[in-house]
Amino acid sequence: MSNYWNNQQALPAPELISTMTGDSVQIGGANAMLLHTPQKLILDNQSTVTIVLSTSIDGGTTKTQFHTFPAGEAIILDQDLGAFPKGTSFWGVGASGDFSVSYTYMKE
Repeated sequence: MSNYWNNQQALPAPELISTMTGDSVQIGGANAMLLHTPQKLILDNQSTVTIVLSTSIDGGTTKTQFHTFPAGEAIILDQDLGAFPKGTSFWGVGASGDFSVSYTYMKE
């Protein structure tokens, strides 16, 4: 009998979450990044203000503005996640409130 199913388990990764300060804040804290390439990704503006989200694949030296999240907006991404490889970091700019990045990944 094949053990294929056990090798295809989706597991939750640790949530990355930070409070906005008005300056560029690394989501999840200093040196926080995706530990795995996501299978599903949830980007969640948990605040009552707009937050601009950027991504970086070099630790924040070069940032690419990804999306401007209105207050309370969340996006669930499924498929096409090669745009967020292992090692991607997220950066937010907003006056206040929290921003969260949650994801699942395939068991390696």
